[in-house]
Amino acid sequence: MYVPAHFAENRKDVLHDCIAQHPFGTLVTQGKSGLDANHIPFELAAAEGELGVLRAHVARANPVWQDVANDDEVLVIFRAGDAYISPNWYPSKHEAHKQVPTWNYVVVHAHGRIKILDDERYVRGVIARLTRTHEGTQPKPWKMADAPKDYTDTLVKAIVGVEIEITRLVGKSKLSQNKEERDIRGAGEALKSSGESRIGDAMLAAADEKAQ
Repeated sequence: MYVPAHFAENRKDVLHDCIAQHPFGTLVTQGKSGLDANHIPFELAAAEGELGVLRAHVARANPVWQDVANDDEVLVIFRAGDAYISPNWYPSKHEAHKQVPTWNYVVVHAHGRIKILDDERYVRGVIARLTRTHEGTQPKPWKMADAPKDYTDTLVKAIVGVEIEITRLVGKSKLSQNKEERDIRGAGEALKSSGESRIGDAMLAAADEKAQ
């Protein structure tokens, strides 16, 4: 990924938080059958290893777990939002007319080595933790014990565990940081007024940081 210096995000805690807040990742592999991409939710164990460990599961019917070998290099992409930016939102455009459209976004690339774990206990642990995390905000959180045991036993046997030791984290927050503070703020406010608060809020934070 091309990352100009003004868009680089290198803070491990910020990158980990981005993954935790946006855990639905794209797993990119280069296996025996060639290049492949699978879209799955991940659990991040931030304290494990130097850069953290990602855990997930895939359907047994999905050929990816047989297409790769343990310790193969893989890439997982986590997107934290994106938005089109109109040059009309930059105050400076109305003075010098020297602005063009762009697209802003926040993304984390987690490079690592994959391990396939066809182990029922491991899979149950991943499912249980993912369920607790994502059911936590529900009024009455669902738990695995809510379903009949024979039903969940059958489903667990139909999935395979995946673990990725992160070896490199690359973060990019493209939020118009190469523009004037007033232009960053103007575009951020325009996004928020149109209902695009995720990138809008991030741009306003970038404007505040530039103003310091």
